[in-house]
Amino acid sequence: MPEESTVALLCKEYTDLSDHDISIIEGMSVVLKPLANLEDADIFIDCPSTSEDAIVVAEAKPDYVPSSYRNTVVGLLAKPQNEPAVARTLKLGIATKQMKAITQENTHVIQTVEPIKNEGRVIGVLIREKRVDEERAQSERLHFSQQSYNRIASAITHMTEEHNWLTECIDEALVIVDKDGYVAYRNSLASKLYKKFGYVNDILGQPYHNIMQICPSDTEDDISGLTEVEVGLGNNCLVIRHVDLSSQSMGFALIIRDITDKKERERELILKSVAIQEMHHRIKNNLQTIASLLRLQIRRANDPETQMVLRESMSRILSIAVTHELLSQVGIDRVNIGEVIINITNNALQYFEDSNSNVNIRIEVTLEGDDFQADADVSTSVALVVNELLQNSIEHAFPGRHVGMVRIIVSKGDLYSTIKVIDDGCGFDSTETNHLGLNIVRALVKDKLGGNFKIDSNRYGTCASFDFKVS
Repeated sequence: MPEESTVALLCKEYTDLSDHDISIIEGMSVVLKPLANLEDADIFIDCPSTSEDAIVVAEAKPDYVPSSYRNTVVGLLAKPQNEPAVARTLKLGIATKQMKAITQENTHVIQTVEPIKNEGRVIGVLIREKRVDEERAQSERLHFSQQSYNRIASAITHMTEEHNWLTECIDEALVIVDKDGYVAYRNSLASKLYKKFGYVNDILGQPYHNIMQICPSDTEDDISGLTEVEVGLGNNCLVIRHVDLSSQSMGFALIIRDITDKKERERELILKSVAIQEMHHRIKNNLQTIASLLRLQIRRANDPETQMVLRESMSRILSIAVTHELLSQVGIDRVNIGEVIINITNNALQYFEDSNSNVNIRIEVTLEGDDFQADADVSTSVALVVNELLQNSIEHAFPGRHVGMVRIIVSKGDLYSTIKVIDDGCGFDSTETNHLGLNIVRALVKDKLGGNFKIDSNRYGTCASFDFKVS
C-alpha cells in the first residue's frame, strides 16, 4: 500500500473531508510550486478544520523573490481573526481579493483567496500571499461596457451632488449596488470601514461578490425587501441591513453598523459580573470562617458576659456576610434592601434560638412594594444597623415574657429612605450613652449612610428609625 501524503494525513486528522474531497486537494497541491513562481508569491491550500480554524495542508514558496515565511506552516492552524479573508471564503464560498492578513510569523501580507469546491461544497481555499511592502496596492482593472460605466457615473454624480450631505451625516456605512452587481456608491464611513476590514483598494466600482459579507441563507428577517443580520468578520461584529431599491439602475443598498465596541463592552460587563460574584463569594466565606471561629470560642468560654460579647460580635460579622452572599448571587454591585433585611431577620432568629431564651418572637417585614436596590457599601451598613436594632429588641425588650413582636418598615423616598424597627416590649432608657450597640448604630448612620437616627422608647415599646440617601 502506498504511503499516504502529508495532505491526506492532515485532512484525515483535522477535517471532516471525504476521500474524494482529499483526492481533489491532493491533485491541486502538486501545481502549487509553478503557481508560486508564476505569481512571485507564497501559495497555500487551507482546509476547514473541525473547529472554527483552518488547517494549512500544503504550501509553496517562490524561487525568485523573498518569501514571507522563514519556516514551514504546513500543519499549523489559521485563526479567523488573523486571516479574515480565508474565513470569509470558507464561509461564503466566494473569492476574496486584496485583503490584509497576519501570518503565523506575524508578518503583514496581502491575500487573495479562491474557493476549492466539490459538487458545490467548499472543501478548501487556494491562497496567494504577497508582503505588504511588495504589493503596493495594485487594483484589478474592471472591464465595464461604456453604457454600464455611464450609468454608474450618473448615479454617483446624482448621489454626491444632491444627497451627499445626508449620507455623510448618518453614523452608518452606506453602500449602493447597481443592477449589474457593482458598487455604485459608498459614503466615507463605508470606505473607512472596509479599509479597517483589510481591503486595500477602494470598494467603489468593485463587484459586489468581492465585498459581500452575507449570503441569502444567512438572513434572519426578510420583510418587504428588508433584511437584517448580525455577522462577524475577524474581530469585528457588524449589523448589516439589506434594502431593495425601487430604481431602474440601482439594485439594493447595504446599511452597515459596526457594533464591535458594543459587543466588547458586553463581554467586559460579563467578565466584571463574574469577577464581582467571585470576590463577594470569597469575602462571604472568609466572614463565615471568622464567625465559626468565634462560635468555637463561645463554647470554650465559661464567663456568661464573655459569651454574650462574642455572640454579639459573631452576629455582626454574619450580618455583613449576608450582603456579600446576596452580591455573590446577583453578580452586580447592587442588592435589594428587602432581601438583606429578610436574611438579617433569619440570622437574628437563629441567634435568638441559640441563646436558649424562652421568648417567642414574631418578625414582620413590611415592604408593600417599597423594596429597592442599594450598592454594596450602603447595603452592608444597613445590614449592620438593622442587625444591631433587632439584637437589642431580642435581648432586652421582653424580659420574663413569652410573646413579643418586632416590626420592620421600609419606606423608599426620592432622596432619603427610612427604615423603622418597632417592638412592643417593655422599653428602656434611650438616653443611656454607654450602650455599645446603639453607639455603633449612631456612628454607622451618620458616617456611612449620611442620615439621622432617632429612637423613642416607653413602657409600651420602642421605635428606632434611621434614614439614608438613596444611591
